[in-house]
Amino acid sequence: MPMDYDGMRTDDASLRTDNVDEYRRTCIDFIEDISHNYEEWVDYYKLPEDEDKRRREGIRATITRTNEWIAKVAQSIKAVDIVMNDGIQKMAESTAGKPLEIGVFINHKSSFTETKPGIIDVIVKASGRKGRKTKLGFHFKDDRFRIESTCEAYFDETDLPTEELEMMDIHLKLHAENAKQRDVISFTVTVCDVENDVEFDRRGVTTIVHLV
Repeated sequence: MPMDYDGMRTDDASLRTDNVDEYRRTCIDFIEDISHNYEEWVDYYKLPEDEDKRRREGIRATITRTNEWIAKVAQSIKAVDIVMNDGIQKMAESTAGKPLEIGVFINHKSSFTETKPGIIDVIVKASGRKGRKTKLGFHFKDDRFRIESTCEAYFDETDLPTEELEMMDIHLKLHAENAKQRDVISFTVTVCDVENDVEFDRRGVTTIVHLV
C-alpha cells in the first residue's frame, strides 16, 4: 500500500469527453468506488479499534469534501482531475495513518483552503515522536513537493529550512502570481521523523487551494 498516490488517472475518461458536467459525475463515482480499496487496506491492517475508526473517518470525510469540490469548485476537466487526484492522495494518507503531528495551513485553514492569487504563505508545523526532530523531506526522489495546478504554480526552494528541527514552524512561499479566480492548486508537503540524521518515518500532507 503506497503512502501516497502518483497523481495519474487509472483510465482515459477525460480523453473521451469534453463535457465538464459529465466528467464531474464520472469522477465523483470514481472517488466513491476507489475509496473501497483503501478501506480494504484498513481491514488488512487489523488495527486497534480507535485507530481503525480514525483512518476510516479520514477516508469518508475526504470523499465528502472532494466530491463537493468536484461539483462546486472545479470549472474545467483539468480542474476536476486535480481535485480528484488530491482526494485520492488524501485517502491514501488517511489509510497509511498519521503518526506524526503535522499541520499545513493557508489563511489558518488546512486540507481544503482558499486564498487570492499571488505569493501564497504556506505554514508547516510538525513535531516528531519520542523526542525526535523533524525535517522537510522529498515526495519523490528528486522532487521535494508534489504539485498539480490549473495555473503556473511552484514553490520557492531557495533557502528552504532543511535542517532537523525540534518543533517545525516554517513558512513556504507558493508562487501563483499568474493565477486567476477559480484556479486550483493541489500540493503535498512531506515531513520526516529523524534523529541524528537517521530517518524513522515520513508522512505527506496534501492541501488543495481554491483561488478566489
